[in-house]
Amino acid sequence: MAKDSIIVEATAAGIPVIIDRNPDSQSAAYMAAVSTGSRDESPDVWGISHLLEHVVFRATGTYDSYTMAKEMEGAGGMLNAFTGKEMTAFYGITLKETSDVARKFVADIVCDPKISSDDTEMEKKIVLQEISMCENDPSSYIHDLFAETVWRGHELGHNEAGTTDIVRGLTSDDLRAYYEDRYLIPNITVFASGCVDPEEAVTWAEDSFDGMSGGRRNVRTAPPVHDAVYRHFRRKDEHCYVGMGFPTGGPEDPDRFPIMMLSTVLGAGSSSRLFQQVREERALVYSVYSSQDMNSDAASMGAFFSSTGDNVPEAVETVGKVFREAKDGIGGEELARAKNIVKGSLVRAYESTSNRIYRMARQRLVAGESVTLEEQLRRLDSVTCEDVARAAEKVIRQDRLHVVMYGPDVEAMKGFSPDQIEL
Repeated sequence: MAKDSIIVEATAAGIPVIIDRNPDSQSAAYMAAVSTGSRDESPDVWGISHLLEHVVFRATGTYDSYTMAKEMEGAGGMLNAFTGKEMTAFYGITLKETSDVARKFVADIVCDPKISSDDTEMEKKIVLQEISMCENDPSSYIHDLFAETVWRGHELGHNEAGTTDIVRGLTSDDLRAYYEDRYLIPNITVFASGCVDPEEAVTWAEDSFDGMSGGRRNVRTAPPVHDAVYRHFRRKDEHCYVGMGFPTGGPEDPDRFPIMMLSTVLGAGSSSRLFQQVREERALVYSVYSSQDMNSDAASMGAFFSSTGDNVPEAVETVGKVFREAKDGIGGEELARAKNIVKGSLVRAYESTSNRIYRMARQRLVAGESVTLEEQLRRLDSVTCEDVARAAEKVIRQDRLHVVMYGPDVEAMKGFSPDQIEL
């Protein structure tokens, strides 16, 4: 594997410019990311970051949405964005020879959005449909409910889309005020990936964004760690969706990579412990897996499954058993397989320019670092069986188990408490 490198530069005004150059790529990607998201919103404007992300695509001072779409597609590319709990990012990806089109439109939508009343009202209709779609996709919505439970009472428990009532009441004036408060230095970071010229990327960032000064950083506080709890969110459909897991340390946790390996052993793929014991041996669920949710100052690890109501109690008990057994340690062969699962996922992702720039942004704005693929693989290789056992003891705790069910009433789960699961 050829050595890769991350170039970290800065504009004259101090905007970080992170460049992942791949001269063999046939594409180029440029991104402007703003360090503000759903955790930075006050309760009265919950969902404003996400709505603003939508509205800026409607029109700028120079272009309408159709013109931008036509030119980007004509350049063999795409223009897109995403909103997270801690960042909102806008990016364009094109053929390497038409990268000037990506740079032009990314800069335009971030620096000169129109944010009109008509566009705001039109986009609110789309976002309200998106909120409804999310709530009607229980396999995704269970993750929102799990985060809401683990981080209850804290902004990290807010999903990115907001609520129907609050979004419906937001105005273009609200969006403009939020934009003028947050979309400024020092909240802006620029990324470039693929077949890009580092000097050209820095010049573009300076010419486009250095005039956006006068901002302030969001003040964030880490969430408290709550005791174990069970919460039932009712839905009409008869199928149940369940999340079971624990709060963990954030990017600064020295056991960050052992916890990643622990999660992989537990529930990544059909050879995982959860899949084998909960589905293959007992046929209690159709799907079961584990996942992590990483934020800049806190994280969580959980197992997620769906089943009929009759199977939920035994499935919950079996997942608890898998958690408990993980504290007894794992073998070298199992750890090697888990490492290769994660390595394979990383390597495949690095074959895509869009995935590379997304991962760069997540690394920088969530984990606070910029590291190469080689360094990530080295960190994975350094994890030992003893590290994973230590991480399991630290994370899998009786007093930290959070269980969330999204489904109809299940008689056997009435009065359930996490302390019924022996860990």
